[in-house]
Amino acid sequence: MGHDYEHTHGGNKKTLFISFIIITAYMIIEAIGGIVTNSLALLSDAGHMLSDSISLAIALVAFTLGEKAANSKKTFGYKRFEVLAAVLNGVTLVFIALFIFYEAIQRFIYPPQVASNGMLIIAIIGLLVNIIVAWVMLRGGDTKENLNVRAAYLHVISDMLGSVAAIIAALFIMFFNWGWADPLASVIVAVLVCISGVRVTNSAIHILMEGTPPNMDLSEITNIIENVKGVKSIYDLHVWTITSGQNMLSCHVVVEGSLTVKETGEILLLIKQELEQQGIPHVTIQMESEENMHLYKHKH
Repeated sequence: MGHDYEHTHGGNKKTLFISFIIITAYMIIEAIGGIVTNSLALLSDAGHMLSDSISLAIALVAFTLGEKAANSKKTFGYKRFEVLAAVLNGVTLVFIALFIFYEAIQRFIYPPQVASNGMLIIAIIGLLVNIIVAWVMLRGGDTKENLNVRAAYLHVISDMLGSVAAIIAALFIMFFNWGWADPLASVIVAVLVCISGVRVTNSAIHILMEGTPPNMDLSEITNIIENVKGVKSIYDLHVWTITSGQNMLSCHVVVEGSLTVKETGEILLLIKQELEQQGIPHVTIQMESEENMHLYKHKH
């Protein structure tokens, strides 16, 4: 299990680094293109790419810190930094979206001249760059489980849609001279950016609040533990996440008071094996008799 985690972790880091290099390089090109062509759609897409670039850099730092060993002061190590990075990432996206909205309103009121040919070329290249990065992430990264990789992947997908919006806007300006198409495309990008930001922030805050992982059902976990031979009941069950893909569980398990320590240990081992199959490798379980359970519940 630990080996799988390390392997995925290394793959995620390499994927994020390759994506960071490609996105940062193109972000600079797109920003220059946006200034030269006077296109807010390109500039907003470059702004989104800047947030991608920053989020990827934060994620890389988070992975590096996450590799630091646990110590007596930080018993889980620095793995939670990845979740904090995801919060910062999400909040940055929301602020960028608000800035784009503001700029777009100004342009709806006073539409500027936009060099649509240059805008079209840069937007098409931007779309191709995003497709390449999305492909790199899907091949080498854990886009389902890891919050930072998923956040970066969501950025790239919304960037891709932003590039499509900029291409359509450039075509409208070229063929119909519709100047408002540029700020409209910017608003579409801003909506996508905002949705990505809110989703990532919500997921990260849920982890920080030690909420039950979304893919875990507490009643199902209770049934799994209670179906282990020798278990009478369980109570005080908690399931939470330390960082993406690392779930924890603690609970009290009630067994027959006449069991020996060896027999209790065998039941505990069976429970741990069942929980590991459910994606919960780290568990803290207190085994006790019904007499102890009544004493505990009376005190609490």
